[in-house]
Amino acid sequence: MLLRIRSNVGIWRIENLDDRTATVADVMGAVQTTRPHVVFLEPLSFDPACKQHLASDRPLSEQGLTHGAMVHCRVDPETCLDISGATGSNAMQEAFANGTTPLATAPTATNMRRVIDKDGRIKLVPSNETPSEKERGFRKGMMPLRDMKMQWTLNDFMALDAQFEFKIQRQENAICKQVSVEVPSLTEFQGYLQTLQFKRKHMGFLYGTFFSDDPDEPTPNKVRVEAIYEPPQEFDPDSVEGVIPLDDPKEETVKRIAEMLGWRRVGWIFGQNDVRDEGHVLSSSEVIMAAEYQLEAADGVNETPFVTVKVAKGQDGNVSVEAFQVSQQCMAMVAEEALQVGPNSKCCVVNETFTAIQEGKPSPTVDNNFFLTVVPIVQHTSDKVICDFPRLNREVDTRHPSHDEMKKTLSKSGSAGWTFTDRLADFNLLIYLADFLDIKSDMPNIIASIMDKSVKLDDGYKLIIKSMAGIDGAY
Repeated sequence: MLLRIRSNVGIWRIENLDDRTATVADVMGAVQTTRPHVVFLEPLSFDPACKQHLASDRPLSEQGLTHGAMVHCRVDPETCLDISGATGSNAMQEAFANGTTPLATAPTATNMRRVIDKDGRIKLVPSNETPSEKERGFRKGMMPLRDMKMQWTLNDFMALDAQFEFKIQRQENAICKQVSVEVPSLTEFQGYLQTLQFKRKHMGFLYGTFFSDDPDEPTPNKVRVEAIYEPPQEFDPDSVEGVIPLDDPKEETVKRIAEMLGWRRVGWIFGQNDVRDEGHVLSSSEVIMAAEYQLEAADGVNETPFVTVKVAKGQDGNVSVEAFQVSQQCMAMVAEEALQVGPNSKCCVVNETFTAIQEGKPSPTVDNNFFLTVVPIVQHTSDKVICDFPRLNREVDTRHPSHDEMKKTLSKSGSAGWTFTDRLADFNLLIYLADFLDIKSDMPNIIASIMDKSVKLDDGYKLIIKSMAGIDGAY
């Protein structure tokens, strides 16, 4: 099981958790392996505001957390890389097991530092500063070499050092050779951004298929987008991301309906909320988020056609739609937490534990464009599904999912060549229906008739759905 922790200093990935028995203590133990002295200002929580804390005495699965879930916390940034003079992982796990949270405590003056006295003499005085072991570490935030093992050869040292060094190279070609976006879905998403006047960032997930139309290249390298689902999210102009994804109670439902349709999550789309200079394609937070999604889709640093689609309003007022992937080197660096968001959104900051080599010299930052590869984008209109039902999870919209909206959508059957099954073939409508029909027994039968026109929709389902919508003649 993979769990993501969004803190005020970045996103941490906790892997290899037991999806049945893992608890908060297990998560904290995993955090301690890389950050043994992190101090939590707010404990692990369901919400970005850290008001809804995770229960320490219940397994994560019982709290609705599944593979890939996101939890939140706030930490003291100065303690995230410190490996000396703080509480160890065993004490941390015991604190959580006892139902308490090891939050920030006052520093103790147990360390010493050298100062020059008035008479010019050097003397030692108590200090609350970070212990000197940090300065003696193999790399910043790591233990000294002698604390790892007593004897080192040159080959040992070079092999260890190479693990923390990235020679930045541009990836010339994207893994994804083309993405085809469904026109009505894209138009509807873009229309909502126009409603927001491109003043708020908004995102959604792309659902469709990976495929290859080259018989000599059986590995899927193209994307066909059939629908867009917009998850719960919170606009936050003060955060580097601009929008914070929230826990989605419908995540499993969306996944299962997509699988019934023969789809999967193939990318993500977002509306840019600021006008940028030419050449400023993605911000550092967007690059890191794109890498996170590609890592999740590829289950590690592997090849995947998963794409990022950006909808932006240019300086001339025209709206553009572009598609990208981040390089596999970017994925590897994000997986190692070697990239961070800095004050300049045009470049990613390299974590001080790592070294990025550009043009033969170490560089503290990497230009975002080094990580980007362009994906050609085309359009199509789906012959399987429609895009008419209101989107879920929108704060500013004139239409919202409801039985009345379902009535408007389904009442068009029998006109303009539409059948009742044709009008049901709306991804967001099917997600809404799953709240009232059984996802295991009812939805597979309904979707089977949508995907295969030779499979007739049972009259019983028609009666139930029409009754829900309040369509005349349902009884």
